Amino acid sequence: MGTEDPLDPSLGNYRLRAARIARGWHSQEEAAFEITKAASLMQAARGWSVSERTYRRWESENPGWPRYPALTVLSAVFGRRPRDLGFIRACEPGTVPRASSDRRCVLTTGYPFGPAASDFLSGMNARRHVDLGIVPYFYAQLDGHYVADIMLGSRDLISTVTEQYKLIAALARDAERQVRSELLKVGAAYAELCGWLHQDSGAWHASAYWHGLAQNEARMSGDADLVAYTLSNTAHLRADLGDGRAVVDLCGIALAEGYRLSSHIQVNLMAQQAHGHALLGDRERVDSLLDRAAGHVERTDPSAQWGTAGRRNERYFEVQRATCYGRLGLHREAHRLWEQITAATPVSARRDTGVYLARQAIACAGLGEPEQAVVLAGESAVIAADTGSARHRGELERLRAAMDRWQDGPIGEDLNAALAPLGVCSPAAGPGSVASNL
Repeated sequence: MGTEDPLDPSLGNYRLRAARIARGWHSQEEAAFEITKAASLMQAARGWSVSERTYRRWESENPGWPRYPALTVLSAVFGRRPRDLGFIRACEPGTVPRASSDRRCVLTTGYPFGPAASDFLSGMNARRHVDLGIVPYFYAQLDGHYVADIMLGSRDLISTVTEQYKLIAALARDAERQVRSELLKVGAAYAELCGWLHQDSGAWHASAYWHGLAQNEARMSGDADLVAYTLSNTAHLRADLGDGRAVVDLCGIALAEGYRLSSHIQVNLMAQQAHGHALLGDRERVDSLLDRAAGHVERTDPSAQWGTAGRRNERYFEVQRATCYGRLGLHREAHRLWEQITAATPVSARRDTGVYLARQAIACAGLGEPEQAVVLAGESAVIAADTGSARHRGELERLRAAMDRWQDGPIGEDLNAALAPLGVCSPAAGPGSVASNL
C-alpha cells in the first residue's frame, strides 16, 4: 500500500495536513498535543488547549474558521496565515453561501455577499508590496528596545517586542526575495530579544521556544554570523540552567565556522564558552578564552546591529570574568572585580547594577563578610522588586543559600529584612539557580 500524499485534495483540508507533516507530527493526536504545548508558552493563549477531536475537524473537508486564540496559535506554530492553512470563512470568495452565512457575512463585514464583497475580501487577502526601506526602521526600534531593557528590565517589554516580531514575520511572508532575506535577519534579532526577555523573567520554556525560532530564521536568511549569534544566545540560556557541557558544545559548533564569522561574533562566542568552562570548574580555560576574546574586540565593528556588547560596554570583560570567578568559587578575585564594576556602572543600567550587587554580596559571604553582604543585598533587593527580573531574584536566592550559616542569628534577621522588598522569595531563577552572565 502506497504512502498517502499530504497534498491530495481528497484528504480534506490537505493544506493543514501538509503543514502538520512538515513539522514532523505524524498523527492528529500528536499535533493537538504539540499545539496545546506551544499555546501554553504564549501570553495571549495561556490556558487555551485543543482536543484531538477539534484538530481532526480542522483537517476535514469543512474545517470552519477557528476562533481566537486558535487563529493566533495556529499562525504562530505553522508560520502561515489561516487562509494558507486551508481555513476559509463562510462568506469568502469561492465558497457557496448558505442562508445563515449570508446573514453572518453582512453582520461581520458590512457588505452583502456578492461582487462587492468579493472585491473587498480579495483586497484584504492580497499580498502587499514590502519596501526594503522598512528594514532600518525595525533596527532603529531594536536599538531602543535594548536600551529600554537595560533601564527597565524585561517585564514591560515582552508584549511590545512580541507584537513587533509578529509584524516583521507577516511582512517577510509577503516580501520578495531580497527584502524577505533582510526581514528574516531582523526578525531573528527580534526573536532573540524575545528569548532573552523571557529568560530574564524566568519563563524558561518560552525562552527556549523563542531561541529556537530565531535559529530557524537565521538559517533561512543564510547569514553565518546570525546563525552563530543565535547559538551563543542558546548557550547563554543553557548557562543560566547550569548546563556547562551544553554551553561549551554549542559555542564550539559555532566557532568551527572560523574565518566566516565576524570578529564581534567570535568575541561573543568565546566569552560565552568561558561561562561553560566556569561551570565545569576549569579556570585555565576561562582565563584563556576571555583573554583571547579581549584581543579580538578592537577589530570588531561597533555599528553592527547585534552581538556587539563586548565593544559597546567598556566593562564587558570584567563582568564576564567576575561572573565566571563567582561560578568557580574564587570569591576574593570576584569581589575585587565587582567593586570596580559596581562603582563604574551608570545609574541608568539599573537592572544590571542590581544583579552585580547581588553577585558582589555572594562574594562577600564567601569571604566571611556577612555584614557587608547584607548591606549590598538591601540595595539589590529594592532594584529586583522594581524591575521584576526573575533571574535577579534567583541571584538573591543564591545569596540566601550562601548566608545559611548565619541564618539563625541577628545577621539572618538583618538579611530577611534586607530582602523584604521581594515579598516571599522563591527560587525563580529555574533549575540550579545559577548565576547568569548579563
